[in-house]
Amino acid sequence: MTDTCDPADASAPTAAAAAGTGAPKGGWGLTPQELARVRRRATAVLVTSQILGGLGVATGIALAAVLAEEVSGSEGLAGLASTSAVIGTALLSLPLASLMAKRGRRPGLTLAYLIAAVGGATVVLGASAGNFPLMLIGMAAFGAGSSANLQARFAAADLAEPHRRARAISTVVWATTVGAVLGPNIAGPAGESVAALGMGIPAAAGPFLWGSAIFLLSALTVHLLLRPDPLLTARDLATAATAPSADLSADDKNGDERSLRAGVAAVASSGSARLALVTIAGAHTVMVSIMVMTPVDLSHHGAGIELIGLVISGHIAGMYAFSPLMGRLSDQLGRIAVIGLAVLLLACAAALAGTAGADHVRAAAGLFVLGLGWSAGLVSGSALLTDSVPQAARAAVQGLSDLTSNAAAGAGGALAGLVMARAGYGWLTALAATLLIPMAAFALTLALRRPRPTATATATER
Repeated sequence: MTDTCDPADASAPTAAAAAGTGAPKGGWGLTPQELARVRRRATAVLVTSQILGGLGVATGIALAAVLAEEVSGSEGLAGLASTSAVIGTALLSLPLASLMAKRGRRPGLTLAYLIAAVGGATVVLGASAGNFPLMLIGMAAFGAGSSANLQARFAAADLAEPHRRARAISTVVWATTVGAVLGPNIAGPAGESVAALGMGIPAAAGPFLWGSAIFLLSALTVHLLLRPDPLLTARDLATAATAPSADLSADDKNGDERSLRAGVAAVASSGSARLALVTIAGAHTVMVSIMVMTPVDLSHHGAGIELIGLVISGHIAGMYAFSPLMGRLSDQLGRIAVIGLAVLLLACAAALAGTAGADHVRAAAGLFVLGLGWSAGLVSGSALLTDSVPQAARAAVQGLSDLTSNAAAGAGGALAGLVMARAGYGWLTALAATLLIPMAAFALTLALRRPRPTATATATER
């Protein structure tokens, strides 16, 4: 298998479908105009669910540490709430990806949001009963909301044309901005509104009840409106283009190709896929490792809660608001070029934040650039990963990517506190920056090995 995009892309088969030869299974005999409408509909549904899902996650997580401290009675255990959510996101990534590989995006995303809704209710139940372990179990299930949000970016790529794939991913990533900004701001009023009901629910647990309701709405939106399923439609169209006379047997043949084992094999055989996996995991780990300890460092240098909130808000804006720019650059300049940009931005962010000290403006700039670097790595890496593996293996590979990145980031976040306690924030940012070395080396090696693109080459081949 080559390191370029899969020849059986969803954008290619439109001509065959339009010609009326070998109409895809499932009944979609799509003309180019009809396929364009399907793309727009899928994107609109995914953007809507992403706004709702991001709002649900951000509303609950905003007071997670406060709730954990109240229930456990220990400040030292407060961080376990967010850690449990990250672990839940990682552990649920593969099962959800496996379901999507077999049944499509719609049932997988719907189930993820339903699990998150149950998780939020479990958090409320555990908090009301003063049962800390039960609350942590609920937090892990609540992490399914993040799993759905992560997988939604890949769903946006299913039907996207190769030369617009990064922009399709970035549009869905950008939609997270709305929920990420609104969530923390409504967490307080949400908690007070639930506490006012007099049901014995702590105010800090109230946002999780709201989060559960939002996730239920997200599940309903996806289940009712994400039709036809983008992943299944892309497969049907690819089958019609590559083997129009054999599409009845293709599903059986592709069954093994959609397994996790096949996904691992696809990554192992593609240098581009390995670079994409390293990029997504590396950028996420660097971002989380630095971000989680920045509020502590700011407080050590005299920053108040309001200033810390502004710095984190700027960081979130860098993560999501500029993702369309990263998508456009990835499509126009190529994935590897933007991966290089991600390395530079993350390195600059580590240098700015690590040397800021009491200069809060410098620290804010560092966190903003950190968000930009994460966005560049996520968008370009996600597009490259989708480009680099066969259609049948994509869902499994994408689940493997989310598992790897969240597990690595969880470990990085856990170790960040130890590093800062022993060596300080400056050393933490420096050590985090060393994770960029393999990213840069891998990207440079792959770029030098690839043939120079012709004038007609697409961005996915650069």
